[in-house]
Amino acid sequence: MAKETLSITDNRTGKTYELAITEGAIRAPDLRQIKTDDEDFGLVTYDPGFLNTASCRSAITYIDGDKGILRYRGYPVDELAEHATYLEVAYLLINGELPTQKELDAFTQRITLHTFVHENVRNFIDGFRYDAHPMGMLVATVGALSTFYPEAKHVGDADIRRAQMVRLIAKMPTLAAWSYRHSMGMPFVYPSNEMTYTENFLSMMKRIAEPKFEVHPEIVRALDVLFILHADHEQNCSTNVMRGIGSSRADAYVAVAGGDAALYGPLHGGANEAVLRMLREIGSMSAIPAFIKEVKGGGGRLMGFGHRVYKNYDPRAKVIKRLCDQVMDLVGKKSPLLPVALELEKIALSDEYFVSRKLYPNVDFYSGLIYEALQIPVDMFPVLFAIPRTSGWLAQWEEMLLDKDQKIARPRQIYTGYPERRFVPMSDRRAASTAPAQASKPRVESD
Repeated sequence: MAKETLSITDNRTGKTYELAITEGAIRAPDLRQIKTDDEDFGLVTYDPGFLNTASCRSAITYIDGDKGILRYRGYPVDELAEHATYLEVAYLLINGELPTQKELDAFTQRITLHTFVHENVRNFIDGFRYDAHPMGMLVATVGALSTFYPEAKHVGDADIRRAQMVRLIAKMPTLAAWSYRHSMGMPFVYPSNEMTYTENFLSMMKRIAEPKFEVHPEIVRALDVLFILHADHEQNCSTNVMRGIGSSRADAYVAVAGGDAALYGPLHGGANEAVLRMLREIGSMSAIPAFIKEVKGGGGRLMGFGHRVYKNYDPRAKVIKRLCDQVMDLVGKKSPLLPVALELEKIALSDEYFVSRKLYPNVDFYSGLIYEALQIPVDMFPVLFAIPRTSGWLAQWEEMLLDKDQKIARPRQIYTGYPERRFVPMSDRRAASTAPAQASKPRVESD
């Protein structure tokens, strides 16, 4: 029977080492024994961006990018999107099992009762400039909640920890909606205990002066499905940040604020905005052939296609494509960009150039069109991403806290600077070159 080990021969010394393989991985510290002499630190791996490094063991989300599989706690995401509500999925991510009706009712009630925020938070948001970005306001206000709940620092206490998790899931829609209202110069709308989670968010965002806010149930359901699809996505950039901050035993509020900040970056939470920008630049069906030619020639990028993880059709994209048609039918106005999007998808799925590169539509390709149909401005797109992702972040954060293998995050580096130098007096110093390094154009990746 084959041994579950890896034999490595160091050609520098001629020594052979045998490393254990567990769950398809070797432990990086085991490489430390591979050294040239006693003064050598030992071998390390160099892996910018964690392209092939597992930083944790997790039971929350499973992705098989080659097969186009995404599961939360073992459940296919498309089944959850079809049959569950967002709060059911939030409960599943945190607790590991789908709730019974009694458990869901109790969880929903707790969430509903914690949707209100301290009135000082309102004053805090009012202090931002009129043109402040909603996501910037969200990052600041979520972090500020830490000062309202000082007991949150006791992350090892299960009851205290869970209380903060409920508060965060409950208050995120309120903070998000108020950030939007402030950016629009509109008065704040308070939460309602009579509405569902998603309906409440839409009310706080959209209500003007009507005595009772009403929105089509299918619109509410569409946003709820989008929340489910964005609830977690394994060890992406913002989740890695959340775990990294949490590894210092920081409280849930500042850890989530860190996740929000990572999501704020255009390479993470701004991919659907980049898709809309591309579609607007194309403008019409007649301009598609020239755009495709430009992409093939290396002069343009096909946004919303391809993914760092998925090398197949993103399972979330299939659900969102169906939602897009439903939402546009409900709002009674088809986006002029939709035919352009559909034609691009058709070309990408049939043209050998794109097929060979496995450039399938990802979750961001149609989500921006849905948000636009709901008259939600692009500045709010990452905010709408952050609301549902909070439950996934918190599940990952708690799992990290309870994992005995985890330590405070501190990756190794390969030092490329000067050796030891001596201080030079000002009179003897020479001017250093100040020529800026040539920057490459950043990529926009989907989560």
